[in-house]
Amino acid sequence: MDFAKAHRRALAALLVVFLAGCVTVKVDLFEEPKPLKEKVVSGAGRDKILLLDISGLIMETRQRSLLGLGVVTTPGYVKEVLDKAAKDKRIKALVLRINSPGGTVSASDIIHHELLAFKKETGVPVVACLMGLATSGGYYLAQAGDNIVAHPSGITGSIGVLAMKLNIKGLMDKVGVDSEMVKSGEWKDFWSPFRPATPEEKQMMQEVINNYYRGFVEVVAQGRKMNTQEVRRVADGRIFTAPQAKDLGLVDSLGYLDDAIKIAQKQAGLEEARVVRYHRPGSYRPNIYSQIPDLSWVVTPQFLYIWWPGGL
Repeated sequence: MDFAKAHRRALAALLVVFLAGCVTVKVDLFEEPKPLKEKVVSGAGRDKILLLDISGLIMETRQRSLLGLGVVTTPGYVKEVLDKAAKDKRIKALVLRINSPGGTVSASDIIHHELLAFKKETGVPVVACLMGLATSGGYYLAQAGDNIVAHPSGITGSIGVLAMKLNIKGLMDKVGVDSEMVKSGEWKDFWSPFRPATPEEKQMMQEVINNYYRGFVEVVAQGRKMNTQEVRRVADGRIFTAPQAKDLGLVDSLGYLDDAIKIAQKQAGLEEARVVRYHRPGSYRPNIYSQIPDLSWVVTPQFLYIWWPGGL
């Protein structure tokens, strides 16, 4: 009997310890966002040249990239980098390292706007370095640069806009699925993936595309100091090799990242400088752009400044 009582007391004691541990132990299921940190890439001196990567698709959010493709650059990330750089008076120049086929119209336009705002606020020179691929929205962002350097073996251009959708009616017919729609107006199901687009819908969509196209042409005309007629002659969606782009006035020079950094250093009037970039292991610091929900890629039309060489 005494043994049984001792056994019960021992179990009770263990239970108390266990419950106390459950109450007092804190388990973090989500890692706290960490601020960006500076890392020296090369060079020496007190003054700095900031290297900012524009890589992969240019999208409003990282939650879901187009067709599940990998690296994404968002307005939220770019604004965070620029906000941090604007507070550092040792940042004397900015080099954009662009390796992107483009992305959405809105994300490209927001980042371009933020780059221009950063230039206006800080007065630092901006040099764009086009790497292996800097097309459409990637080239759009380069227009914020005071100078554009293109990698000699790179591809750029693809100035234009596209919108696409999946027409899954044939598939639905094969599997015996039909759709029903109740709508408040004739165009409320505009650009539905459940039926072919009507001629009227295609015309309406073309008008939207034309409007975005005019905006792209104007940005290039301002960035390259060309008239709109000159830009339109090369803005038919085609891609260009870097030497072709140089001959057409779409870039200032051919060179490598080191050359772009030297140009930035010269424009900033620096005898020496450290090249730095910002990084953060883990999560992401919120700002006005980083919490935009992704509602979209299948059910709504997307307007893209992107080079998309056909098909899915």
